[in-house]
Amino acid sequence: MSRLQFTKMHGLGNDFVIVDGRRVDSENLGRLAARLCRRRFGIGADQLLILAEAKTADYRMLIYNPDGSQAEMCGNGVRCLAKFIRDKGVATKNELHIETLAGVVKTKWVADQLEVDMGEPILAADKIPVKLTGEIISLPLELNGSRFNISCVSMGNPHCVILVDDVEAFAVTEYGPKIERQPLFPQRTNVEFVQIINREQIKVRVWERGAGETLACGSGACASVVAAVLNHKTERRVEVHLPGGPLKIFWSPGDNHIYMCGPAEEIFEGSIDIADL
Repeated sequence: MSRLQFTKMHGLGNDFVIVDGRRVDSENLGRLAARLCRRRFGIGADQLLILAEAKTADYRMLIYNPDGSQAEMCGNGVRCLAKFIRDKGVATKNELHIETLAGVVKTKWVADQLEVDMGEPILAADKIPVKLTGEIISLPLELNGSRFNISCVSMGNPHCVILVDDVEAFAVTEYGPKIERQPLFPQRTNVEFVQIINREQIKVRVWERGAGETLACGSGACASVVAAVLNHKTERRVEVHLPGGPLKIFWSPGDNHIYMCGPAEEIFEGSIDIADL
């Protein structure tokens, strides 16, 4: 019997199965993610995170969605991976450089939370990517008789941000998947629905590409703040209230980087039979 050791972790309810990929066959990671992330037939998670060796950083993070597709970046996930690395004795440094498909990000312990330098937001449409030109700030989008104003940002992965009056009442599960798969987005997109509370606080619900609605999304929180600032709704230092809890986001005017600070928690660890993969 082939058994796989794993750790289940979460960042504000955005949950992950984490596997030390240095001991795993990398041939079937998409199938492995689909198997492990199923909530009734597997372990259950929003994404599978694989710890791997890196050439340009301390470690590398591979991210797989429940549908087997690969994601470029995950803010909550990179915090969880950094805690996994420290808690399992892989490394004990206070700061780590972690390579992702979106580039290298730096994590740093600040008291009992992790701060992540998420880098600069990308606003050029062709880099996000969106099948348009220039920057997309409050652009009208017609969908099934409804009109939305969208702002698009990449935090290494694509985001479409929509400001709404009441995020709790908004039909996220109806419009999220439709916007995710709009032909406008050649790699699909994450979708954030954002309610402005005041100039220092926003409330966000996220439809994650390949995963559905999640309780939190770190890169989505960052993209939401960028969009709120560009729409002149908030300052650059914002507390983002997600269903799973708050994240602190700061868009630095000095280096133009986004800094995210929040918790990461282990839920349990175990092993699972993967002989049939």
